[in-house]
Amino acid sequence: MFRKMRRFKQQLKESECIEVLKNEPRGVLSVLGDDGYPYGIPLDHWYSEKDKKIYFHCAKEGHKLDAIARCDKVSYCVCDSGYRREGEWALNIRSVVVFGRMHIVEEESKKREICTSLCRKFTDDEAYLQKELKNAFSRVCCLELVPEHMTGKLVNES
Repeated sequence: MFRKMRRFKQQLKESECIEVLKNEPRGVLSVLGDDGYPYGIPLDHWYSEKDKKIYFHCAKEGHKLDAIARCDKVSYCVCDSGYRREGEWALNIRSVVVFGRMHIVEEESKKREICTSLCRKFTDDEAYLQKELKNAFSRVCCLELVPEHMTGKLVNES
């Protein structure tokens, strides 16, 4: 069902893909948008090692949610910031593409865990976290990406 990576020598191990998902703050979610046009939107994410799913937060309405309601199949692409080997100009970038199904999270305790984990990915300011949970939690929608296929590769720009 899913294609094998054509440039397999550049393929990352699953553990490296997970490292990118855990450490990078955001990626681009792609859905089937209005009138069959692809719709890609940058989003913050949290990868849960416990259940091996990727979580997001968003508003309770909009283009993304309309698209997911029509078709729950999505892809999510994350790239790291890359590195240069000593004496080389070319950037080496790891990228990960996850294909899967997106669902709205309904369970209150899971939504709280997602919002808390997303916030803690960016700051350890507990006062800020509590303020956000108090003031914005009732307005948030949380999404769960259940991966069906994941590939990653290391690309050298030279």
